[in-house]
Amino acid sequence: MTKEILKQIKPGATVIVEDKFGSFKGIVIARKHGKEAGATFTVRATVAGVGVEKIYPIHSPNIINVKILSSPKKVRRAKLYFIRKLSQKKIRQKIGGAA
Repeated sequence: MTKEILKQIKPGATVIVEDKFGSFKGIVIARKHGKEAGATFTVRATVAGVGVEKIYPIHSPNIINVKILSSPKKVRRAKLYFIRKLSQKKIRQKIGGAA
């Protein structure tokens, strides 16, 4: 991944992650460990009415592409774990249309 994309992967951003096994569209709820070797980001989506989270290592060779669909102007928290309990409508209201 390029440095520009790494800067845009932040909590609240809506992304499509394409890897060798398929693609996954969702909201980034956490980014951990900066740029080091073990750095990860967590993406959450609702699939068939069930909440699904995937954790992607930033430096994984399995990731083919990451598309940033939208990025919120301001998010008040570094980790958005609270959206696990919210509906899609409430998430859009809290984050500002990123869902």
